[in-house]
Amino acid sequence: MMTSAKTELIRVIADPLRLQIVTLLAHETLCTTHLVEETGARQTNLSNHLRVLREAGVVETEPCGRFTYYKLKPEVLEDLAGVFGDLAQTARTTIETNRKRAC
Repeated sequence: MMTSAKTELIRVIADPLRLQIVTLLAHETLCTTHLVEETGARQTNLSNHLRVLREAGVVETEPCGRFTYYKLKPEVLEDLAGVFGDLAQTARTTIETNRKRAC
């Protein structure tokens, strides 16, 4: 069953810029400067989106001198993928058994 926390996580990741950030961080750990260059977003806008991702537990920070690096927490995405995998399996079983509610 989809919990409110999972629903909120889907909402957080569904934002186009945040999804782009997550995709970039899946490939490498990046600092804000790199993310500004890669996304074309303004630094203040990007910082707000990174805060949302951090508060949702999707990314974590790593201070490095005067820079802050961001890295993706893959276990969060794996957990969410598991929810969708379970839904797909339930749907498959429903189709195979021709289960439907009578009207």
